[in-house]
Amino acid sequence: MTIRMLVTGGATGLGKAIALTWARHHGSALKVCIGDIHQARAEETISELSALGVDAFFSHCDITKQRDIDNTASEITQRWQGLDIVINNAGVATGGALASESIEQWQWVLDINLLGMVRVSQTFLPIFKQQGGGQFINIASQAGLTPIPYMNSYNAVKAAVIGLSETMRLELVHDNIDVSVVCPSFFKTNLDEGMRTAQPAMKKMLGRLFEKSDISAVQVAQSIYQQARNKTFLILTHKLGVKAYLLKKLLPNQWYIASMLKQTKAMKRLTDDH
Repeated sequence: MTIRMLVTGGATGLGKAIALTWARHHGSALKVCIGDIHQARAEETISELSALGVDAFFSHCDITKQRDIDNTASEITQRWQGLDIVINNAGVATGGALASESIEQWQWVLDINLLGMVRVSQTFLPIFKQQGGGQFINIASQAGLTPIPYMNSYNAVKAAVIGLSETMRLELVHDNIDVSVVCPSFFKTNLDEGMRTAQPAMKKMLGRLFEKSDISAVQVAQSIYQQARNKTFLILTHKLGVKAYLLKKLLPNQWYIASMLKQTKAMKRLTDDH
């Protein structure tokens, strides 16, 4: 059975790893559209997909622009006459204390990480309904479940993605449309490349957390693949993330907050020093 898939932000990082993971499992039975703004990087990814027998192509897709998304939808329907999976992966990172993040920075991350996902989902929803089914896999973050200090806008927007995804799941289940939301913690990726922050220490600190992670983008993508195939709604990819989520759910709130404060003293010292 052929699987037709769109991966937004699929040229690099987790998006690329997801596309290649599906390719290793399905080979020539997979068709992939890499929707991204980086053509050169996307073409490298398409070459790797093609080597695995995948029918893949690039579509320039800035998810802040409805015209781009409409063009990508038109390309997909002309080529494949439908689509089975939308991976809402495109996103950016922000960091900073409440006092340091400008409204412009909030608007930037909101427009990409949340409203971009809404635009893409609204555009492809009629296609799913017309063909009688489909699957949205929305990439959020552990930060949306168990926030850490000094990432206010990022935490808030990723929490909104989780809320959006749960609402989509409830609304679309009777249309045979599955929805999953993925909440990975830190792993080696290029998310910090375009990170916006008024506190340079935040970028250095997050870079170190990415590098120290003992899990790769490929491992995260494999976990997503396995859980999405089982139609799991909340996909947690890190063991420590699962532990943190359970502690938050099960511990009295004051105990959980006290535990988190102990772990974030170093972050506070770092930001206070800069």
